[in-house]
Amino acid sequence: MSLPLKKVSEIIDKHTELEKDLSTKNIDSKTFAKKSKEYSNLNEIISNALEYLNFEKNKKDLEKIISDNSTDAEMKELANMELNELIEKNTKNELKLKIFLLPKDEADTKNAILEIRAGTGGLEASLFASDLFKMYERVCNKKNWILEVISLSRSDAGGLKEVIASIKGKNIYSSLKYESGVHRVQRVPDTETQGRVHTSAATVAVLPEAEDIDVKIEDKDLRIDVFRSSGPGGQSVNTTDSAVRITHIPSGIVVSQQDEKSQIRNREKALKILRSRLYEFERKKIDDQRSKDRKNKIGSGDRSERIRTYNFPQGRVTDHRINLTLHKLNEFMQGEIFDEVIENLSLQAQEQQLENLN
Repeated sequence: MSLPLKKVSEIIDKHTELEKDLSTKNIDSKTFAKKSKEYSNLNEIISNALEYLNFEKNKKDLEKIISDNSTDAEMKELANMELNELIEKNTKNELKLKIFLLPKDEADTKNAILEIRAGTGGLEASLFASDLFKMYERVCNKKNWILEVISLSRSDAGGLKEVIASIKGKNIYSSLKYESGVHRVQRVPDTETQGRVHTSAATVAVLPEAEDIDVKIEDKDLRIDVFRSSGPGGQSVNTTDSAVRITHIPSGIVVSQQDEKSQIRNREKALKILRSRLYEFERKKIDDQRSKDRKNKIGSGDRSERIRTYNFPQGRVTDHRINLTLHKLNEFMQGEIFDEVIENLSLQAQEQQLENLN
């Protein structure tokens, strides 16, 4: 579908308007910064917009030269070459403009809360959850992202029942948002004496880290319970009521935190997780309303959806949303080719959005 010229004209008009606004002296610093950023973004696309808008006129001019009987053969050949280049460039301009006009996810620039939980498969699932967390740690190290563990619960086998961490850096959520879902592993557990391949799973949730301005939490909407922290098997590890359980009454979301010895620190961490879960809860409600007539599998954030399989005997990792299989499982688990999968997911999600662009 061709891009409506009206939308392209609006880009040019907006660019002209911002140029005029920024040249005036009657503008405060906050507004100036905001408009400067918008103007800078439009600068990257303005030449493409102007070329796209003038395409039909330039095309007709060249076609007129080609069809004119008085035009010599050499001139016709040059006009034909120019026309082919013009059409090819117009196709590229159209794609670039469509991508620019795609709805922006305001959460893409935010930091993220990573939650990993052992799923089906018993102790082997907890070991896989631990392996997944180590993989994300390696990715963070390679990208110089800052990973901070918020809470962690180990299993008897030394794996992880659950781990929650915050990841800070540049555009973290846009890089990790496609990781939400069920991750399945196929391998021979260390405890398996017959050499049989077992299948187990872990769930991953990536939430944009919400700030105070993103989510307003009223004290009246919270029920806060305090209790004593406990270790594995219910063993008491703290003689004071330092553990905190916060229930957000309107949504029913419950967050517990007991890793810190301080009740205040546990409360702060619990509120941080709650804020992000509420932010994602509201985002999902809006997304569901917008996509009633279509299902975008990529980036849907559905935690019950099996998104990836890690097959250790065959050394392959498969992302089921884009039918991508890489026979480089070890490299993937080391965080070395993580970007290759994320780039493919981003590209296909973009293509799906382009199909839905009216």
